[in-house]
Amino acid sequence: MSVTSTQTNLEASERPTGEAPLTLTTEPPRPLGFTDQLALWGNLGISLFGPLTGALIATTAGSVGLAITAIVVGCGLGAMLLGASAVFGAATGAPAMVTLRGLVGRRGSVLPTLLNIAQNIGWATMEIIVISTAAVAVLGAAWRWPFVILAGAAATIMAIRPLGSVRLLRKIMVWLVLAASVFLFVQVLLQPRQSIPQESVLGFWPAVDLAVAGVVSFAPLAADYSRHSRTRKAAFWGASLGYGLAAVAYYALGVFAVVNLGASDVITALVTLPAGAIAIAILLVDEVDEAFANVYSTTMSVHNIMPQLDRRIVALIIGVTATSLAGLLDFGQYQSFLFLIGSVFVPLYAVAAVDFFLVSRQHWDVSATSRLRAAPVIAWACGFVGYQLVYPGSVPGWADLWTWVDERIGFAPPGWLGSSVAAIVISGLVMLTLGLLPRYRRVAHQ
Repeated sequence: MSVTSTQTNLEASERPTGEAPLTLTTEPPRPLGFTDQLALWGNLGISLFGPLTGALIATTAGSVGLAITAIVVGCGLGAMLLGASAVFGAATGAPAMVTLRGLVGRRGSVLPTLLNIAQNIGWATMEIIVISTAAVAVLGAAWRWPFVILAGAAATIMAIRPLGSVRLLRKIMVWLVLAASVFLFVQVLLQPRQSIPQESVLGFWPAVDLAVAGVVSFAPLAADYSRHSRTRKAAFWGASLGYGLAAVAYYALGVFAVVNLGASDVITALVTLPAGAIAIAILLVDEVDEAFANVYSTTMSVHNIMPQLDRRIVALIIGVTATSLAGLLDFGQYQSFLFLIGSVFVPLYAVAAVDFFLVSRQHWDVSATSRLRAAPVIAWACGFVGYQLVYPGSVPGWADLWTWVDERIGFAPPGWLGSSVAAIVISGLVMLTLGLLPRYRRVAHQ
């Protein structure tokens, strides 16, 4: 396979070392094997946001059986897209947003890059918020600001030395986290079962959409780490299995927290379990890796626009920004945030996967001179529109607009169709059709 480099002539000071390059390069070190990446993505999938998302899935689906099925289906779909996006990095050696140059060209990649910067800052902020919220549940309200600052500082330091942080996660945190996870599951399942509240039930497919969005939210980050993978196979299976299985487990924990604890505040309910505070404290420390991943990937996204900036300086700026926002904001419209993320990145990475593996045959030009390609842009737009027409979320104004469009065109979404599935199928088919059409025309004229 041939891939065009983003930078063919590297300065001696920029050549690969044991850490990630400081400026944009497609010749990064590749020390990460399958075990490293499995541990990394497993740690990222084990998150305090998992039970929160699982609780939303439970109240959206309305029953334990539907919720667990929605989790398995949604995480399976999301994990496939996540694994595919990891292959992009392993194949090209480029960071995630730089790989999208191969899909939509250098200029076309600016829009998803800006969206990814915004969502990563948002995710980093919310990760720091959930860490400080858990600290308050364990230690008291006086600890909120200290933990905001501690979490933000730790995430920023890890982002400055990302590969060293990955190795640390594999060697130490994974075992502590696994022990805490098993303990929480056992304690939750020992509690008596209660009924799921029905006032927020939307149905099976909106619950699937939540699960898909939670996993796919990491697809725009995957290549930032898999570019350091030794092989494409290790990148795909490390990301898809590591994150997918961890997400299934932790979303399920949220479902059972709703059913067995009757929890509206999942984190507080888990803390009140016997020795639950100790388990949550371990997970609280581990949560820093999610904030680190979002801070570091924001710096990689910035490199797609300003490739010569030292990533350490960018990481420091992003870390301070996310920490400041976390001190001033709360969770707010978390469910709506997940739906909006899904509507943008689910169809984008479905298009990318179809193009990379079926249309472009794993040959992407990720150089600074790569040209805008109309077909992927059209396919992405079609998938985005399809997502909104089926389910636009609940953001005031935005949801009303798409409900009005549905009414104007006479479209009533069938109950068996989910917005994520619709976006994947529509964007994938449009990309496949538009991508292969020129090839068929050439054959017909020969």
